[in-house]
Amino acid sequence: MKIAYFDCSSGISGDMILGSLVDLGVSVKEIQRQLSSLDLKGYRLRSRREKRGSIVGTKVDVQIDKSPKVKPPSRYFSKISNLIESSNLSEAVKKHSIAVFKRLAKAEAKVHRTTIQKIHFHEVGAIDSIVDIVGGVVALDLLGVDRIHCSSLNTGEGQVVCEHGTLPVPAPATLELLQGIPCYSSGIKKELTTPTGAAMIGHFVDEFGSLPPLKIIKTGYGAGGHRIPELPNFLRVILGESVDVETPTSLEIIETNIDDMNPEFYELIMDRLFEAGAVDVYLTPIQMKKNRPATKLSVLVHALKRDEVIQILLKETSTFGVRYFSAKRQVLDRSIKRMKSPWGMVRVKLGQWEQKAMRVSPEYDDCRIIAQKENLPIKKVYEEVLKLAKEKYKI
Repeated sequence: MKIAYFDCSSGISGDMILGSLVDLGVSVKEIQRQLSSLDLKGYRLRSRREKRGSIVGTKVDVQIDKSPKVKPPSRYFSKISNLIESSNLSEAVKKHSIAVFKRLAKAEAKVHRTTIQKIHFHEVGAIDSIVDIVGGVVALDLLGVDRIHCSSLNTGEGQVVCEHGTLPVPAPATLELLQGIPCYSSGIKKELTTPTGAAMIGHFVDEFGSLPPLKIIKTGYGAGGHRIPELPNFLRVILGESVDVETPTSLEIIETNIDDMNPEFYELIMDRLFEAGAVDVYLTPIQMKKNRPATKLSVLVHALKRDEVIQILLKETSTFGVRYFSAKRQVLDRSIKRMKSPWGMVRVKLGQWEQKAMRVSPEYDDCRIIAQKENLPIKKVYEEVLKLAKEKYKI
């Protein structure tokens, strides 16, 4: 299983994420190529080597072609969402990018006591921030890891000047985004963890804590915007292979029985549970007292995100309470592979046990895009890719 570990001893921001992943080997030209499908003009993505202290890493900048007198426009969440949806980015990149912006919108809406529809982004709505976020999502997609782990976040402290004036560090919206995430401050009087960085890491990370058992493959360093005498301002990302695939993973199961809710509501509730970090969500038909037909809603989730899931269930469903308990699971060592098909390159998910291939399944999004482009039944595309994958990996 391929794992990326984010070491946030100097905090985290959108440009630091981009820089660290480019430093790991993700092509900045490929990121730029995919970003070109967004209807954004007047910018260039540039990367350079940068030394901080005794460490050399990569600094990625979004260079904007603009007059210094022109103020960048603020954008509503709906406008940014439409911008992403109308692009030619992959469905996975679109989904994750919009989810990150939605996290940001929810945090801003809560701070300003309004709704996400009325929130207009200032700094985050600028071209450079949009490129940082969507570019970071593209880079993670290209990296192709199975799990993302992360250290505690160094937030920094003091004050920061922004569009809303002078704010304490962490800024109010950042604090909202950091709920449920382990944080600390090392005393540096700078904003080390930005709203963009907090939103992205909160969306993507599967588990916060110490470095898991890994066979380290490579390390990347992404430089931040501040030059800090006390520490080298880098986000370090460690790429590795799990060396303990037989250890069961600890999870929690959260359940509730519901017999009085419109079943049409389940679709949106399930989407929000997955956005909150649920590993799986499923419904089971059950029979309750007085022979009432009902539904058991079950959520599989890591313990760190339990409280957020419980809040969604209590707020979004008609239940008066939930139950939860620990569980363990055993999984195959999973990785994403790219292989040739009659319609070009396509991704497949490979499952292995003790280095032996056991399962393979084509990526649905890739098959769907091919089926739409070639006007073919998706069943035909899926079966052909599956057949080729089984032959390639001898399953």
